[in-house]
Amino acid sequence: MFAVPDNTIALPESRAAVHPVRIALGYAADRASWRHLLRYDPDQRFAALVERTASEEVWLMSWLPGQETDLHDHGGSTGAFTLVSGSLTETVATAHAQVLHSLTAGQSRVFGPNYVHRVRNDGPDPAVTVHVYRDGGRAMTPYRFDPLDGPTAVR
Repeated sequence: MFAVPDNTIALPESRAAVHPVRIALGYAADRASWRHLLRYDPDQRFAALVERTASEEVWLMSWLPGQETDLHDHGGSTGAFTLVSGSLTETVATAHAQVLHSLTAGQSRVFGPNYVHRVRNDGPDPAVTVHVYRDGGRAMTPYRFDPLDGPTAVR
């Protein structure tokens, strides 16, 4: 047992202190907040801004089979994405290897500065993701990968 002083009050939780995965999972579960934004574009991956605050951006993305990103990072941004439906493959480029992650609905991935990856829908069905970006937003720096030199930014 422990005692709580009478003058103790709980401070409201700051959204900036909440991990980006928790925010992405919350939006993924609240389909009513973004269902009206969802589209599927046969020519390119679809993205729509769901919410922007002073500290972060929340994006909704759809991926038809075969749609993908190029190898990229998000500069100094940190964040996460959660797969709402479908399946995706994420390839993470490390110093001398590319590591493959197969993702199914409900799974999340976290990224930070210099996290170089590629995401692709290799499945037979459309996929939907919710992304949370902090510290710089959704900007992308393209990369190329060389097995000897690892990932190198393309400027």
